[in-house]
Amino acid sequence: MKKSAFSLTRRQLLSSAGAAAATALVGSLPAPAFAQATNAPASLTADGPFTRSTVSEIARRLSRVPYAAPTSRLPDVLKNLTYDQYRDIRFKPSVAVWANSGLPFQLQLFHPGFYFKEPIEVAIVQDGKAKHLPYSTDMFDFGPLVPKGIPNDDFGFAGIRIHGLLNRPDYFDEIVVFQGASYFRSLGKGQAYGISARGLAVKTAEPEGEEFPIFRAFWIETPLKDSETIVLYALLDSPSVTGAYRFTIRPGMPTTMDIEADLFPRVDLAKFGLAPCTSMFFFGPNDRIGVDDFRPEVHDSDGLMILNGRGERLWRPLSNPSTLQISAFVDAGMRGFGLIQRDREFVTYQDLEAVYEKRPSLWVEPVGDWGQGAVTLVEIPTNSEIHDNIVAYWQPKDAIPAGSEYSFAYRLSWGGDPAFAPGGMVVSDTMIGRALIEDDGPARRFVIDFAPQQLLDGKPAPEPKATVTTSEGTVSNVVVMPNPQIGQGQGWRVHFELDPGKASLIELRVVLTFPDGRPSETWVYRWTATA
Repeated sequence: MKKSAFSLTRRQLLSSAGAAAATALVGSLPAPAFAQATNAPASLTADGPFTRSTVSEIARRLSRVPYAAPTSRLPDVLKNLTYDQYRDIRFKPSVAVWANSGLPFQLQLFHPGFYFKEPIEVAIVQDGKAKHLPYSTDMFDFGPLVPKGIPNDDFGFAGIRIHGLLNRPDYFDEIVVFQGASYFRSLGKGQAYGISARGLAVKTAEPEGEEFPIFRAFWIETPLKDSETIVLYALLDSPSVTGAYRFTIRPGMPTTMDIEADLFPRVDLAKFGLAPCTSMFFFGPNDRIGVDDFRPEVHDSDGLMILNGRGERLWRPLSNPSTLQISAFVDAGMRGFGLIQRDREFVTYQDLEAVYEKRPSLWVEPVGDWGQGAVTLVEIPTNSEIHDNIVAYWQPKDAIPAGSEYSFAYRLSWGGDPAFAPGGMVVSDTMIGRALIEDDGPARRFVIDFAPQQLLDGKPAPEPKATVTTSEGTVSNVVVMPNPQIGQGQGWRVHFELDPGKASLIELRVVLTFPDGRPSETWVYRWTATA
């Protein structure tokens, strides 16, 4: 699967993006007083009237002509920057858009160069008018590692980041970043960056290679002084499709994004995914084969959670497979899905630098009925935590014909585990190892812990019944027992053994049913034979 530039040096780029992230309450920039860039090209974000439909009109017009990739006008001195040189270019917080204005948000820009060669255009919207924000060398500090002689041309930018009052009322924290293709990332109060989202997935895991649409222009509305949200628009473009996106971002715990999108396919769009989430799973207690690492677990997300159209809540532990795995959870009227980081204890990860226990979960809630389709999970083999190897998205059943228009809306929540019914039992851990049998066969032992998401009256629930089903092989020795070590003494443990026989891929399913008829979250898992 083709990797984006964003994921190639994922961990380093996340840290460098945050190096100049937080800035104290400083200065206003509705109209830049910078040295004006020269040789400015024709702009998508040219000054002029702006309404909610402006970006959709641009996307519709673009879709009627063949795709033309943005032309990079970067000089070689910027195209050939090394990683260390690129990190030595820093935006000046003192010239952030809306700094020192008393407004609740600020906007900073990423310098082009290194991997980020495609120009991104930016405009500021106020009182129904858009004003192009040109690149200027005056916006940036260039450290000693950066070559001299960078011209002051309007190259565009590599991306944008928005700062807001997330953790303290007197400090601007970075709350969202848009950089690389259509990638963006956010986090909740007290959290650290981890999982990312994208505007659209096209041909993910297809033999001919994945297509990565890009956000090539942004329009950011000037917030009001008392606003708790900030609104921005993004123009999506690729060989197959154009799109117009509207983001309403509200920082907090969780940080939420209400997203409205219009797509305009250039071709019949069949292999595409809505609301794609991109994460990393290296290893955990269900998948440690071949791992030699002092840390018990390494992942940004440990499970895919789905609330399907029937109201059933599914939990699918993630894995790092030996071969590419694609799982489709067919549904109609899907209510939500997301990649979740469920375990929030430092002892689970033992990593003082990566702080995996602080990585956000990302939950997707459709607005309106998305119809028939499938939540699709892609798991890609990886030998390092620097690579994003997990993708989840909604694949509609029907293709979108070329020349048509397709609108959809959804909410993203960046934070913790979404809460549902109080007292509902959810999967807290999945552990897999060799079965306790005398011979050295392929049988595996599965141990699954369930804990109440919210405690009710402090009394343990009556003993449930476990239902275990398998698509292949033989399940035996199913046992349910209390687990007083979790859920403040209200947890339950299920363990069983699986003899796969000659099967190389098996789908498993476990659910607890309590005497009052209440079911637990349903555990689903794909076991694959190791090479």
